Amino acid sequence: MHLVPHSSFIPRSPEPKTLVEGAYLALRRDIINGVHLPSTKLRVEHLKDRYNVGAGTLREALALLVADSLVFTQGQKGFTVSPMSLSDFLDITNMRVMLEIEALAQSIACGDDKWEAAVIAAFHRLTLSEKKLVKTRDGDDDSFFLDWEQRNEEFHSALVSACPSKWLLQFIGILYHHSERYRRVAVYNRKDNQRDVHAEHEALKTAALDRDIKHCTKLLGQHIMLTYEMVSKLP
Repeated sequence: MHLVPHSSFIPRSPEPKTLVEGAYLALRRDIINGVHLPSTKLRVEHLKDRYNVGAGTLREALALLVADSLVFTQGQKGFTVSPMSLSDFLDITNMRVMLEIEALAQSIACGDDKWEAAVIAAFHRLTLSEKKLVKTRDGDDDSFFLDWEQRNEEFHSALVSACPSKWLLQFIGILYHHSERYRRVAVYNRKDNQRDVHAEHEALKTAALDRDIKHCTKLLGQHIMLTYEMVSKLP
């Protein structure tokens, strides 16, 4: 099984405010995209020219990636891209299911009309992006993923946005971004996929607005697990 993200995927990033932040975002993008493959060494002397920053700045950026668990370091042996495996993805997926179900239940219980409007708006933007995804499904242009990934994240964030626990939302955000590397594998192999992601999102939106906590949380758990199941069946 080749758990390697496709290198043409380039996620949208905010404008960096410092050199360290700029190097961090660029490195993070390239790790997620598979430019730097899992389990490969990241040598500062080679990377500083690629990212046009000094060695000190680059080390600070790599330290931030260590905090994100996208990079690890052992003693004085330098930095290495974190490996990818099905067991790791299953762990991420199980944690996402557990935490997002709780956050969604709290969000539905606490959400007001502004929350409903945010869910509706995010779903509308995601629907427009999903139409682009369908149009490019049989083509070689992967640029559709730029917009779709952003809109997908916005929709999932909108669903849980009324959850009052900032720590719960923070951990969900970390896990969501860790699943990006694996989600890209699933999307890159989308041509043989019969999954109707739009229908899944629409069912989530409807159940959330109906305030059906039991049904909506069940749908969310199934929705998250399906991506793992897809990746686990890849050759």
